[in-house]
Amino acid sequence: MSSVRPKAARLGILALVALEVASVVSARNLPVMAIYGWSMLALFLLAIFVFLLPISMTAAELGTGWPEEGGIYAWVREAFGGKTGFMAVWCDFAENIPWFPTVLAFMAASFAYAINPSLATNKVYLVSMMLVFFWGTTFVSMRGVTVSAKIAGIGTVLGSILPAVLVVVLGFVWLFSGDGSAIPFSAEALVPDVSLGNLAFLGGIILLFTGMEMVGFHSRETRDPGRNVPRAIFLSVGVIVVFSVLGSLFLAFVVPEKELSLVAGIMEMFERALGEVGASWLVRPIALLVAIGGIAHLSPWILGPSKGVAAVAHNGDAPRSFGKMSPRGVPVGLLIAQGIGGTVFSLLFLFVQNVSTSYWMLSAVTAQVIAIMYGLMFASVIRLRYIQPDQPRPYRIPGGTIGVWLVGGVGVLGCSASLLLGFVPPDQLETGNTVVYVLLLTLATVALCVPPFLWSAWERRHGRERGSRQPLPQ
Repeated sequence: MSSVRPKAARLGILALVALEVASVVSARNLPVMAIYGWSMLALFLLAIFVFLLPISMTAAELGTGWPEEGGIYAWVREAFGGKTGFMAVWCDFAENIPWFPTVLAFMAASFAYAINPSLATNKVYLVSMMLVFFWGTTFVSMRGVTVSAKIAGIGTVLGSILPAVLVVVLGFVWLFSGDGSAIPFSAEALVPDVSLGNLAFLGGIILLFTGMEMVGFHSRETRDPGRNVPRAIFLSVGVIVVFSVLGSLFLAFVVPEKELSLVAGIMEMFERALGEVGASWLVRPIALLVAIGGIAHLSPWILGPSKGVAAVAHNGDAPRSFGKMSPRGVPVGLLIAQGIGGTVFSLLFLFVQNVSTSYWMLSAVTAQVIAIMYGLMFASVIRLRYIQPDQPRPYRIPGGTIGVWLVGGVGVLGCSASLLLGFVPPDQLETGNTVVYVLLLTLATVALCVPPFLWSAWERRHGRERGSRQPLPQ
């Protein structure tokens, strides 16, 4: 396979860092870690070594060694074949189905603060607004990637980066205004409670770092990827860690743990902190900006993974029907299926007693599917060192075979732990009957991950080989 970079490569370090930070940084997941108070520092340190660094180093090697389009599909396909590559890209598509309702709930709760903050806990309001936002964005996405791209930039800034920056800024304001912290400092407070139920939220911390592989996807468009890709990734790591740690910590300072909502926690902080400095009037416009920006940020995520699955179908590694495109180049069938799935998961908010519990259950399912995808990526970087040892890799995980086994092995163990912890009911939430809770999560995870296995079984039963299939016409 050629390792020659296209002549049009032009992305530098700063452009890559901006792309990475925009893909990862978001205030939406901060309440999950804020609940742990000061002990979050130890848990963040663990997550950085178990998730963040392994994902970053693996993406740097795979992205510079196999810089063709397709990202994780191309990497896993090189290591394990097209069917396993389909599993990886399917997980990238499927994890969005339960993830969309968590984003939509955050947007709907934020929008409530522009109307009436009490609506943020009203389940009927939340689900109604979520579905309006979701299907409206889905229909806009059907107009094609050009429309999605035009609104994605401003959406990323307003829906993800702006709230994260505001959380950090208002946290500093809160501290310097002389208000006491909701989590008094002590040496004992730094030590996390390692009971299984208390650590359940740790299974979702992978969501804070999802997207770290994004820079690896753009190696072909990068000047000197062997130098710039790893530097951009590790610079991005520093920025992301600062925002994640400070954002979660300041949120814990301002909003007491017993009052912190996983859905509306960010707006709760804005309301308290702005009220303290006599700027309560800013809550409504900020809420409106966050909601609108979040919806805009959602658009490329609705379309992007669907186009990835369609591309795999064109290669013959997925059902041909998945590759059917509209005249605008949009896989409408996949978008409709994705919309139906997202609607079903959104309805969970109506049937689970607590809004935060619904939010967490959807986050847990999302994290479990993502853990499977990243597990395949870690396994691929190890296998490719053996089956393609001479493939040029401008960046290699240091330490030779031992180094790649250490990084990949830690990553696989971290993904396994995240997968298993997702089934544990958190002590901080009312989850009802444990058996029902675990059963619901199991059914959701299996339902999301089973299609590639069904496709593989169907192929075997009908005796069809990959070589007998032809890509669909463009």
